[in-house]
Amino acid sequence: MNCEHIKQYFDRGYTNDEILAVLAERHGIALSKRSLERILSKNKLWRRKNKTDVAEVAAFIEQQLQTSGQCHGYRWMHQKCWLNGIITDRETVRVLLRLLDGEGVDLRSRNRLRRRVYHNRGPNFVWHIDGYDKLKPFGIGISGCIDGFSRSMMWLEAYKTNSDPRLIAGYFVDAVINAGGCPARVRLDLGTENVHVAEMQRFLTFSEDRPETDRVTFGPSSGNQRIERWWLTLRSECVQFWIDLFDKLREDGHFADTFLDKSLVQFCFLNKIQEELDDIVFAWNNHRIRPVHNSRSPHGRPSIMYAVSHLYGATDHLHPVCLEKVQVCLEECVFKDFPCEEDIFNICVDLMSEHDLNLTNDVFAEVDLYISLRELINSELEPHN
Repeated sequence: MNCEHIKQYFDRGYTNDEILAVLAERHGIALSKRSLERILSKNKLWRRKNKTDVAEVAAFIEQQLQTSGQCHGYRWMHQKCWLNGIITDRETVRVLLRLLDGEGVDLRSRNRLRRRVYHNRGPNFVWHIDGYDKLKPFGIGISGCIDGFSRSMMWLEAYKTNSDPRLIAGYFVDAVINAGGCPARVRLDLGTENVHVAEMQRFLTFSEDRPETDRVTFGPSSGNQRIERWWLTLRSECVQFWIDLFDKLREDGHFADTFLDKSLVQFCFLNKIQEELDDIVFAWNNHRIRPVHNSRSPHGRPSIMYAVSHLYGATDHLHPVCLEKVQVCLEECVFKDFPCEEDIFNICVDLMSEHDLNLTNDVFAEVDLYISLRELINSELEPHN
């Protein structure tokens, strides 16, 4: 049989039981546990054999520590190792992190809070949607959506704005298309950026016997518990690195909150930030959420809780949608195009061509590019005697 799916889920760190459940639910493949074990053994997919050399593991961790990976704890770093094809155990990762980033390990501490009780009926019962503004002073707005039951991220997008209602609606419709339907309810903040999403949710789930208030819930951002809690994870695992980087540019006199500076940040860093957000979502959706005392929420991997909800005694509340209605919604959406204003984009491209500058995947090379472009443009803007 085709082992591609089995290898894919094995590489994500799924247990054998989780692999069997997802194969049956998503792909209609029914296997016994013994058959799965034989397939894994035949393809040399072992969890305790063929471990990656420690030097290679250390090199990967050291590479991660050069960017926002320096924010990761050992559990998250272990998950990223597995997702990148590096077979190792948590203890090895923990020890290597202590050796390679002892200061960072000491800085990370656990904070215990009295948690509010949250209850959700199943996947797609509520999608929590919110914007994240910690990078907005530097010209980058983030929008996210999380499924309340499984805590699976439905989207996480960075762009030059997160307050355009048609753009947020575009994220929503894309998620609806990918999910094959829309949620029973969306939870939104009281902001103009969410107006289109609210109207589309009502339009797509219209039913004469169901009041509108059951389909859209508005409230203050502080009460949007699921997504607000997830923003803490995003900051600790990714965004803090970028805040520190941009603050350093400001301290060194290379960022002055101007339209030009924000546009150059967007041009140089937006794609890299989006890549990291995609990595964060992939790692998060495939990591294992640990059980919490006095919690009514299930524990497990978000991707599995979302896809195989019956294992957790829940029902999928996905609302099927009419394709004609989806098409109507698409006509009211806008989608990401240029990372910054088009005129600035064209100027930057021309200057890079003229001065033999290149975009790379190295963050600190991008910092040099940002500074070079800023100096070139400012020199052109200065009056000449």
